[in-house]
Amino acid sequence: MMSAIPGSNYPVQFSVDYPERQLNRMTTAFRIIVAIPILILIGAIGNAGWDWSDSGTDGGQGFLIAGGTLLFFPTLLMIVFRQKYPRWWFDFNLQISRFANRVCAYLALMRDEYPSTDDEQAVHLTLPYPDAGRDLNRWLPLVKWFLAIPHYIVLFVLSIAAFVAVIIAWFAIVFTGRYPRAIFDFVEGVMRWNNRVTGYAFTLVTDEYPPFRLGA
Repeated sequence: MMSAIPGSNYPVQFSVDYPERQLNRMTTAFRIIVAIPILILIGAIGNAGWDWSDSGTDGGQGFLIAGGTLLFFPTLLMIVFRQKYPRWWFDFNLQISRFANRVCAYLALMRDEYPSTDDEQAVHLTLPYPDAGRDLNRWLPLVKWFLAIPHYIVLFVLSIAAFVAVIIAWFAIVFTGRYPRAIFDFVEGVMRWNNRVTGYAFTLVTDEYPPFRLGA
C-alpha cells in the first residue's frame, strides 16, 4: 500500500511517478492502437457496471468512474440500512479503480509500462477503508452524488483541458522523448481530483468533501 503523500491530508490519495527517462517514441506515437486490447478489457468491465463509461470527455475518466461504481448501489444500501461496508466490496472497488487509473495514465502517455491487471506499477491510489458505523453518516450516501455537482462541472472543463494537454504532450514525446513536467503535473492533478470525487460520491469511502484543487 502506498504511503501518505507528504503535505496531503485528504483521505483519497493519488500520484503517478514522473518518468525520469526517455519515453518510447514508437509506442507513444501509436498508443491508441497499442492500447486496444486493454481498452477492450476495461470496456467489458465498465459494461458490467452502471454505464458511466460515457461520462468522460476523453474516455479515460469515464472508465475510472465506471470502475468506482461497480458496487455503488449495493454499498449505498449496506451503509444506509446496515451501516456496514463489506471489506471484499471495498477491496474489489479499490483494485478496479487502481486498474482503471493505470489504463488512464497509459492513455495519457504518462508511462510506457503496459497496464497490469494486478501490479501497482508507477500509478498509486490509496483509499481508506472506513468503519461505516463510526466514520460514515448512514444517510449522506443518498445525496453525495448531488452534493458533488460543482465538482462535475469543474472536472468537465478540466477534462477538456487535460485532453488538449495530452495532445501537446504527444508531440513533445514523439519529437523529444520527454513528457513536459508542467503538463504531466496538470494531467496528474486532474486525475487526482477525479479520484477524490469518485471516492467521495461513488466509492463512498469518506464523508470529507473533496477539495477544489489539483495538488496533493
